Amino acid sequence: MTDLLSNYWVLMPVKAVAVLAIFLVFPLVVGYMEHKVMAHMQARVGPMEAGRFHGVLQLVADGIKFVQKESVVPRAADKWVFTLAPAVALIPVILVFGFIPYGPDLVPIRSDVGLFVTLALSSVSVIGVLMAAWSSANKYSLIGGLRAAAQLIAYELPLVLAAAAVAMQAGSADLAVIVERQQFWGWTGWALLPLAAGFLVYGTAALAELTRPPFDMPLADSEVVFGHLTEYTGLRFAFFLLTEYAGIVAQSAIAASLFLGGYKGLVLPDGPWFLAAKVLALSFMVIWFRSTYPRLREDQLQKFAWVRLVPVSLLLIFVVGLLKVV
Repeated sequence: MTDLLSNYWVLMPVKAVAVLAIFLVFPLVVGYMEHKVMAHMQARVGPMEAGRFHGVLQLVADGIKFVQKESVVPRAADKWVFTLAPAVALIPVILVFGFIPYGPDLVPIRSDVGLFVTLALSSVSVIGVLMAAWSSANKYSLIGGLRAAAQLIAYELPLVLAAAAVAMQAGSADLAVIVERQQFWGWTGWALLPLAAGFLVYGTAALAELTRPPFDMPLADSEVVFGHLTEYTGLRFAFFLLTEYAGIVAQSAIAASLFLGGYKGLVLPDGPWFLAAKVLALSFMVIWFRSTYPRLREDQLQKFAWVRLVPVSLLLIFVVGLLKVV
């Protein structure tokens, strides 16, 4: 018992430091990738000065700029709620990284219901958005927050149903077990087609939960200035920005673990580098969609969720369950 306790107190700080390192590094990589990928898609060079080599330290320079800026709290705002909102949005995303299986024996927090814990944590961030929207005492912020809440309600259902179909196929809600029961990069045999549809449903719903284009109505600058972020400056704004990029990485890691084999390779030994490559590939797609598709109207967003994605996800559950039984 003493050995177990000593191992626990030794391993937990190491795991916490590793998770924080991943949380701090990968969002910066994705943020830099967005700067440069979008620049080339729009026929421009993007940041080039910070860090000398193609602006590689641009986001670090932005972070220093945010630290130097004054954090203004509007006179009519609810000060404590306004101040706590960025932390409420950011902390659940950090916790999600603890449940991701990075390798065969590299799972910081192992749980039999790890899949649903990660999905629950990823949806908690919207509470921070609502806190920011309500406490700002700004009508544009409030409208943006209400849009974000409506968007979460609409797209959380197909997201969870698509993930539940994977759990049904694998016979477990443990993310590490789900990865282990996939062959090569993803599912094979009769499960391939329905779960390929599940990947599309999950990816679309995750994009909407992240409020990324074309589902960025809560931040639509032409309609609501900048939504719940309108009154935020300095470090508080930086925390919301970090939450966005960390959310992209977290959702990409979950999708890679569910549908693309996670840390599994084709013929090379399994390892975290395969998961990293898949996460960056999915993050690239998120950036690609931002540069490609126009923003939907609010009614189009709701119609697409309730008329298209929800019926398809319910059909997916039915098909996977039927094939599993038969």
